[in-house]
Amino acid sequence: MADVRPFRGLRYNLARIGGDLSRVISPPYDVISPEEQLFYYHRSPYNIIRLEHGKELPDDSPGGNKYSRAAATLRQWLQEGVLLRDERPSFYLIEHRFQHQDSLRSRWGLMARVRLEEFSSGRIRPHEATMREPAQDRLLLLKECRTNLSPVMGIYRHGVDLPSLLPKVVQSAPGMTAVNSYGVAYNTWVVSDEEALGRLSDFFADRVLYIADGHHRYETALTYAKEQRICHVPCTGDEPYNFIMMALMDSTDPGLVMLPAHRLVRGLDPDLLARMQKELARYFDTVKTLPPLATLSETMKSWLDALKELGQRGTAFGMYGRHGEQLCLLMAKDRELLRQQMPPEQPLPWKDMDVTVLHWVIIRPMLGIDSREKEKVHLDYTRDGLEAVARVNAGESQLAFFLNPAPVSSVLAAADAGARLPQKSTYFYPKTPTGLVMNPLDDDLSMPD
Repeated sequence: MADVRPFRGLRYNLARIGGDLSRVISPPYDVISPEEQLFYYHRSPYNIIRLEHGKELPDDSPGGNKYSRAAATLRQWLQEGVLLRDERPSFYLIEHRFQHQDSLRSRWGLMARVRLEEFSSGRIRPHEATMREPAQDRLLLLKECRTNLSPVMGIYRHGVDLPSLLPKVVQSAPGMTAVNSYGVAYNTWVVSDEEALGRLSDFFADRVLYIADGHHRYETALTYAKEQRICHVPCTGDEPYNFIMMALMDSTDPGLVMLPAHRLVRGLDPDLLARMQKELARYFDTVKTLPPLATLSETMKSWLDALKELGQRGTAFGMYGRHGEQLCLLMAKDRELLRQQMPPEQPLPWKDMDVTVLHWVIIRPMLGIDSREKEKVHLDYTRDGLEAVARVNAGESQLAFFLNPAPVSSVLAAADAGARLPQKSTYFYPKTPTGLVMNPLDDDLSMPD
């Protein structure tokens, strides 16, 4: 079902960047803070941040801005040999090695060129809602650079791990190695053997792909491809702009880690928060309140462990900011009662997820945050529990809701049913970085062909 192909990737020339790939990679644009953006700018004059997430300047104009600067930098790096294009179509096998919960983990991904499909086809399925502003930002960048700078993260079912498909490859030394600023190591093998390429493409031919991360980039690529097809008539359908670079991963890979996405509330009338607390009793039992421990790190670990244990019995949240410095654990009373508060057209897998219950039973009706405009004003997100507590304690936020990470199986079930979760419902960790491999959508980029 999925058309998955090798491609001639664009990669850094180690001889031109000082030999250290670690210094030129960055996270995807949407998880980079302003402070981190500056860090990557200073880390190397060739860091991919200059393309992926460039600085905005006071004198920017429609004709001169971060997008045009990214395109000019890309052309310069190509002309100077900082970036080189592989001579042969290849897949790129990536091992992510990282510490999580005091253990060393490994996760495998395959960087490939995947044919763009409308979601209505069912061959590629989204799971999360998107916002207009990030999509517009990525479209402007794509039009200028004509290159997929960072991959969309895709997931496939059936539990076949990538190393078993490429046993000879993983027994050899990786062709590239990089370590990000958080200590995550990326070992990358360039797979160009014809037999291996055919085996991989055949493996994915009957697979459905799910977008795990990168919805904005995918929708942007769809828009860009439509525009290009209008401008280039006739077209064969095999033009590079009809494809997108994806990092494909097995849904049952033990190293596929999902982190929670906690919610922060700010700027609401205190009386509204008081009424919310009374209304909660209709749907939720207050199981217990947990006091802080000696250190904030110990406190957060104990709170999240307690929430995880409670979540094994049903829908549960942690609420911080209404009980002094204690975390209040809330447990749903009646699943059917919760379902009745949800949009009737939505499928059960969607209705039964913690994040949709939080939004449709608490955030939207009780707090009145029921539109994108209000979410921008009153709602924020973080995967860091320590940050959530600190912001409430500092008065920057009034309330924090803590969630358990969504099970991958539930996310895929909702996607199979054609439903989309609220934005920032999932956070897959670690991200595949920007800068390992890029996918040109146009051969006319002053690069050797």
